[in-house]
Amino acid sequence: MKFHHISLRVKDFDKSMNFYQKLAGLKVIHQFESNGGRVAYLANEEGETEIELIALPEGQNFEGKGLFLCFAASDLEQVHKIAAEEGFNPSDIRNPEPTAKYFYVYDPDGLSVQFREY
Repeated sequence: MKFHHISLRVKDFDKSMNFYQKLAGLKVIHQFESNGGRVAYLANEEGETEIELIALPEGQNFEGKGLFLCFAASDLEQVHKIAAEEGFNPSDIRNPEPTAKYFYVYDPDGLSVQFREY
């Protein structure tokens, strides 16, 4: 068995799409409208990482506590630069261990997202 995807209930579909496409480099693999809302599946080039964004006019949205996502970045400084240019206010790049460095940023719904280079 493998982990298939994570679903995120988002308030602003377009802002969330922009965030995950620009910073995580995910591409839309399937998108549709349902029950008055919008749904999109995004994945990396290899299809290993998949998230579902769901924007419905009514219902529970993510409240940003107790969870963070981590994306592996091949060029952490470039992702950090994009995050700053896009106004996402990333943390400083941290290097607490010799084999990894990372930074954090919040997505448009307040979910903490880590970008890490190994």
